Amino acid sequence: MIKKIKEIIVVEGKSDTNRLKDCLGDVDTIETVGSALDDRTIHQIKLAQKTRGVIIFTDPDFNGNRLRTLLMKEVPDAKQAFLTRASAAPKTSNHNSLGIEHASNQDIELALENVYEISNDDFEPYTIVDMSDLGLSGDKDSQNLRNYVGDKLNIGSTNAKQFRNRLNMFQVDKRLLVDTINNFKKGK
Repeated sequence: MIKKIKEIIVVEGKSDTNRLKDCLGDVDTIETVGSALDDRTIHQIKLAQKTRGVIIFTDPDFNGNRLRTLLMKEVPDAKQAFLTRASAAPKTSNHNSLGIEHASNQDIELALENVYEISNDDFEPYTIVDMSDLGLSGDKDSQNLRNYVGDKLNIGSTNAKQFRNRLNMFQVDKRLLVDTINNFKKGK
């Protein structure tokens, strides 16, 4: 079990909070109640960032990615944790949604041990051309490659534009990215 988390974890709903408490015990959360952010919730999150810091931990689905994007506009220096789509998939066939509530303790702990922070180091951002040159956009297998890289680097999976934003936001080292892409190609 990981040590007590200092930051407040921003999640989508009550089931996520309950799952985190089951897994981690004493943890504080702010629930956005879905992807419709109201001013009160945004204010709470900004205050939490100033006092204790926040970790954005949303589901790896469309609504979770949309919410993460909205939150990052409001609190750009927030830490972020990601689950893979596979780890957030329900274990029984009677559910169709992806969510934190379906993840194992091990997957939740791994996601929270590997949070990303924004740093201000000198960093050469990835361009649209880089995305194409690396095969992360424009190829028939680009989505599969982004899924693989996103899972391996714990930055989640999304469309090419948002994926480039995440590579830049988290300042993913080019050598690490190329090595991860090469591992994908070796496994084919």
